[in-house]
Amino acid sequence: MQRITPDRPWPLHDVEATRAIEQAATATLPAHALMARAGLAVARLALAMAPHARNIWIACGAGNNGGDGFEAAMHLKQWGKEVTVTWAGDESHAPADAKASLQRARDAAVRFTAEAPATWDVAIDALLGIGSQRPLQGPMAAWAAAMAAQTQPVLAIDLPSGLNADTGAGQGVRATHTLSLLTLKPGLFTAGGRDAAGVIWFDSLGVDTAGHTPTARVATPSATRGRAHDSHKGQFGDVAIVGGATGMTGAALLAASAALHGGAGRVFVALLGDNAMTVDPTQPELMFRHAAHLDLSKMAVACGCGGGEAVRAELPRILSSAGSLVLDADALNAIAADTQLQSLLRARSQRGRPTVITPHPLEAARLLGATTQQVQSNRLDSARQLATQFACVSVLKGSGTIIAAPREVPAINITGNARLATGGTGDVLAGLIAARLAAGMPSFEAATDAVFAHADAADRWPAGTALTAGALASALTSA
Repeated sequence: MQRITPDRPWPLHDVEATRAIEQAATATLPAHALMARAGLAVARLALAMAPHARNIWIACGAGNNGGDGFEAAMHLKQWGKEVTVTWAGDESHAPADAKASLQRARDAAVRFTAEAPATWDVAIDALLGIGSQRPLQGPMAAWAAAMAAQTQPVLAIDLPSGLNADTGAGQGVRATHTLSLLTLKPGLFTAGGRDAAGVIWFDSLGVDTAGHTPTARVATPSATRGRAHDSHKGQFGDVAIVGGATGMTGAALLAASAALHGGAGRVFVALLGDNAMTVDPTQPELMFRHAAHLDLSKMAVACGCGGGEAVRAELPRILSSAGSLVLDADALNAIAADTQLQSLLRARSQRGRPTVITPHPLEAARLLGATTQQVQSNRLDSARQLATQFACVSVLKGSGTIIAAPREVPAINITGNARLATGGTGDVLAGLIAARLAAGMPSFEAATDAVFAHADAADRWPAGTALTAGALASALTSA
């Protein structure tokens, strides 16, 4: 059993893949073996979470998730705990494995009741498994509410009941810990999954999944590459920031600062507003130029960043000539409304020009001709659609930012927190991705590495100190 941290590219498998893995394993194992292993793993984690707990409540559903709960109840009772089980099932309709574990719990003298206990030290959510698509209703909804009403730890088996294993959509149990069994599910790491699941643990149940292609993977940083003493700024590339229309200069400067602190050799700023500044006294390293005077073919360009309507006129040349390109904010809105710009964007791939787009859910919805709700209801699929439709790397921002690209297994970033929900942090990310591209990273790797570093900086932010986009940009480090 292992706690999930972004120390490796953990493979994630959707429900369909998990079912195939389960069926293959079941065909080679004795009957009931997987449930027996699952119940023991749950009981061990519950004991590790709260070793001094006396009263443990296990809420069980009608299917095999409930069976895992029965199995855990048996072990915990045998280990001297006071165990209460509430069950929303019917023995005559229970699956064979769940029925076997139900009998084992009864033989261990586990107490069964119809109502949730008034007090408990640990609750275990064994209501619904990965196959359920329905919201919690009746007694199950009442039990989820009872878990939420108290502050004691809640352990979810496989995933919090009510959460969609593939998408992270849905509402139900709020767990402090989740033990994902057999495979890790994408929905635990994006949309509402991160809030619902709490600390995520994994137990493979002794099943090797190496031969099964993952649906996604956990994002990890690129290997650290030290810079040689015998190097110069030209080796780390040029970044051009195109944006900062009147009243939005700050967005372009934030992106430029991120590129600068992210390791770019030189950073140029092409502001689109009237009476544009020619020097930033706080960052004299930045070089200000008119966009038309920059040779974009040799640069990594970050375009959008507060560009307003003015960016639309610049996009045809940028899309046609930029060596590598990050498109954010206003640039994406302009492209969403213009089919010719969309064609120019897709054509970049045919010419071998790397492109990364960084939409938040509303911008993604505009690009896909969908609603924000539709995008958020299946973030992984939306990110893949964006990558396929526009032949580029897509970075769908949000809780569990998703990085997708044609012919790549998508990555889900599990670093970051709500401190990033402040103006300008998206501009910082765009500038950081551009710095990674300027340094020569492939586009998918550059995007994944930058997303990780950007969010990890928020995780390392000092407690009690406000995170601002400007301070975040200054805290970034080069690859």
